Amino acid sequence: MADVTRYDNFIDGQWVASNRYAPNINPSDLSDVIGDYAQADAGQVQAAIDAARRAFPAWSTFGIQARADALEQVGLEILARRDELGTLLAREEGKTLPEAIAEVVRAGNIFKFFAGECLRQAGETLPSVRPGVSVEITREPLGVVGLITPWNFPIAIPAWKIAPALAYGNCVVIKPAELVPGCVWAIAEIISRAGFPAGVFNLVMGHGKEVGEAIVGSRQVDAVSFTGSVGVGRGIAQACVARGTKVQLEMGGKNPQIVLDDADLDVAVELCTQSAFYSTGQRCTASSRIIVTDGIYDRFVAAMTARVASIKVGSALAPGVDVGPVVSAAQLEQDLRYIALGKQEGARLACGGERASGATEGYYLAPTLFVDSTADMRISREEIFGPVANVVRVRDYEAALAMANDTEFGLSAGICTTSLKYANHFKRHAQAGMVMVNLPTAGVDYHVPFGGRKGSSYGPREQGRYAQEFYTTVKTTYIG
Repeated sequence: MADVTRYDNFIDGQWVASNRYAPNINPSDLSDVIGDYAQADAGQVQAAIDAARRAFPAWSTFGIQARADALEQVGLEILARRDELGTLLAREEGKTLPEAIAEVVRAGNIFKFFAGECLRQAGETLPSVRPGVSVEITREPLGVVGLITPWNFPIAIPAWKIAPALAYGNCVVIKPAELVPGCVWAIAEIISRAGFPAGVFNLVMGHGKEVGEAIVGSRQVDAVSFTGSVGVGRGIAQACVARGTKVQLEMGGKNPQIVLDDADLDVAVELCTQSAFYSTGQRCTASSRIIVTDGIYDRFVAAMTARVASIKVGSALAPGVDVGPVVSAAQLEQDLRYIALGKQEGARLACGGERASGATEGYYLAPTLFVDSTADMRISREEIFGPVANVVRVRDYEAALAMANDTEFGLSAGICTTSLKYANHFKRHAQAGMVMVNLPTAGVDYHVPFGGRKGSSYGPREQGRYAQEFYTTVKTTYIG
């Protein structure tokens, strides 16, 4: 067996070894060890925070052109290495290679966008109500920002947190998900050569209970941005609010996709397939809750069942594969538990429901479709986060809208219809941060706001110019 490469943490401009390392395993091929990645301890986390605090005074007032040039260099290198980094992403997370490369391209474009934002940090000058006084409104960086990222988008989500944090003059301490440290390590390696002063960016890998809690619990961290599970997010919010630390959370979703009687059937089936099953259904914007009106229900179920049965499951790197493996053994077990629960609750299993086989040993699951479900079933209310979807029949648009909004979540919501009346009504009345009309619920642009309502999100939006709402603070200056 070949020697496995070790990957260290990046602290204060140096690669720092750890006492512990953990293997990064390919979910498509459990014999493929991508590398052994350092597991930071609380002392290393504190060293990273200390380094960021030392670097902040200079970086927060750094020349905007030099800051833009450094971010641009990161973005350009990511784009130049899209095939290499896409292969790494597919190996460690299980996303198909075309999807993985597209995610890498997104990450590169995010860095390029925020390079431009360095030069677009505008303020306001207003007259005072008092004669002889003027008012300036400006934005300033927060300080040290802790970033905790999930496993399902291992390069795009880190990019859309790292890039604005640095663009607006903050220093970063990031902890990637322990399942997928490779992509963030690759970003760190690029950043290490891009002209950022030591301490501005720090990478500490490891388990959430140790590394994540050390970041969240530090009074020297001025803000925390987290994407992940609802339970962990709520705990982070409580800890941050208790000491007045700014916090931003992106958590779960149970996104509805409505199909009305007047919908184009082919369009409806394809967008529901894309929403529910691509990226192995492991997207917070995925729609596992398909709400179909009575007049089209039977035709939709027949066509959707045939389409799901045609999805090709296999290794993320194999050509022609539509859906790769589930990310881990624990996630696979959770998916199978929900499938068993759906059967127990009385939903009809139309397709899938069992493990799939591949050319290599991996966490493969056949795309699973339940039909004739009801709104009160747990598979209709709880986020499964896998290639499992269920279809519910409703009477009409009004009933569909009410069911779509009957959830603790509010991230993304979609409607498939040829009616301008219903499309416009849904845009206004869907209780979600993002609304899709005749498009999959999953799939968003990098230059516009991302985020939800209710239990899905907390704090300012991510991405685009709206990112400044979180990564900066407003100062009002009066001049006599």
